[in-house]
Amino acid sequence: MRRTVMTVDTFAPEAKALRDHFDERFADPRQARGDRFVWDFWNVPDQYTLLRTPAWHYFPAPLYESFHERLVWWGRRILGCHDISPPWLSCYINGCEQQLHGDLPHGQWAWVFSLTRWQQRTFRGGETLLLKDDVLDYWSGFESQRGVESAELLRVVPPRFNRLTVFDPRIPHGVRRVAGSMDPREGRLVIHGWFVQPRPFIEGPLTTRALQKRIGDLDGVVGRHLEAGLPLAGMISFGFDVGVDGKTSRVRVLCDTTRCAPPEEPLRRALLRDVQKTLRGFTFNRQRAPSQVTLPLVFEVG
Repeated sequence: MRRTVMTVDTFAPEAKALRDHFDERFADPRQARGDRFVWDFWNVPDQYTLLRTPAWHYFPAPLYESFHERLVWWGRRILGCHDISPPWLSCYINGCEQQLHGDLPHGQWAWVFSLTRWQQRTFRGGETLLLKDDVLDYWSGFESQRGVESAELLRVVPPRFNRLTVFDPRIPHGVRRVAGSMDPREGRLVIHGWFVQPRPFIEGPLTTRALQKRIGDLDGVVGRHLEAGLPLAGMISFGFDVGVDGKTSRVRVLCDTTRCAPPEEPLRRALLRDVQKTLRGFTFNRQRAPSQVTLPLVFEVG
């Protein structure tokens, strides 16, 4: 199982209020309110063109904090990342775009939350673009008799209203150029940033100390594969339940960005199987209620 791009629709009940606050600020273009003078026109020639501002300062604190907390808890449960980087609010009007790039140093996962009224849009473009895996490994299985166009090269994710898109930031990605109105209310509007600080996350009475003792059992399993020459990079998060009897169940892969050269792919899969087998063997002391665990493993080459 490989989950490097995830979308969650109707993610946040706060979406409408966040969008209404943005629209209200731009309702009268002749009104020179101080809170309108917060936008940075970010232009890097041939790479980035957009309007942006720190999201946490732009919205009313109670409203933004509610959304922020919801997003952070989602990241802990699904990714095993305990926080997010300071997010941006970005607006794309006519001519705005992001050319393909990779966000290697910022965080383990990139995220984009859309406040764009996609169904009512008057512009063209604005989709998130990600190179497909076939392009990243272009010459493996290459067919010289087959034509290739953008649909075979790019994964296109429309920024539908209230959609959360999460992806491996190492994948070259961008935003298709927006063509249409200069009115900010008729552009592409998103909040975005990165999930950071991967570490185990527990919901329930299971203690971090008890989990840490068992995580040590994984060192030998993972080390054996890496010492055999598996050059693995990326992050994989496992989820499992712990019953009141202390036994684990429902061991599963929640997300996976681990990468290796194609010849080593069977070795990568073997590592995943061994880790899951080890997790199924975890036992703990009896507890007063069930617990759910998210366990991220991060691999780096070099």
